[in-house]
Amino acid sequence: MTTDSTVLIVPGLREHVPEHWQTLLAAKLPKVHTVPPLEQDKLSCIARVEALDRALRAIDGPVILVAHSAGVMMVAHWAQTAQPHSIKGALLATPADVENPFPEGYPTTDTLRDHGWLPIPRRPLPFPSLVVASRNDPLCAFERAQALAQEWGSELEDLGPVGHLNPAAGFGEWPQALELIGRLDR
Repeated sequence: MTTDSTVLIVPGLREHVPEHWQTLLAAKLPKVHTVPPLEQDKLSCIARVEALDRALRAIDGPVILVAHSAGVMMVAHWAQTAQPHSIKGALLATPADVENPFPEGYPTTDTLRDHGWLPIPRRPLPFPSLVVASRNDPLCAFERAQALAQEWGSELEDLGPVGHLNPAAGFGEWPQALELIGRLDR
């Protein structure tokens, strides 16, 4: 895939997983950056939004954000307060619904609230966006993803039953990501 835009990968709370589709995608793209992992304050929404902002300020030219899970929430929080940047579009894959309890092994709703993740920003995003949702995501009901897409002014892409679109759901490679990035880059 060739593009004039730089892709900025925005991972979720589990950050950089070698077999994750975002990591594999980054290895294929010529113009790509990734929001770096945090050394401390790993659950802090503010620290993650600041890391996203620093990563964006280091890029010249148009950017396509490619966020997954809590990374989608980082983009939503960043977009509410950030200075305009040349965001051409955002691929927001399987958002994590931080307002509802997650399965065991994930942070609790109270922990997420204490670290600044709640409430989920609901104003329209100031750039084109595509929310990609799963019919059986354990971290976000399809109807919730659909409502967020509408509130953010995003187009909704129904992926069917793909779990949380992560290695645990059987996803390493996700070839459709390239097609969706291309759609945003037009």
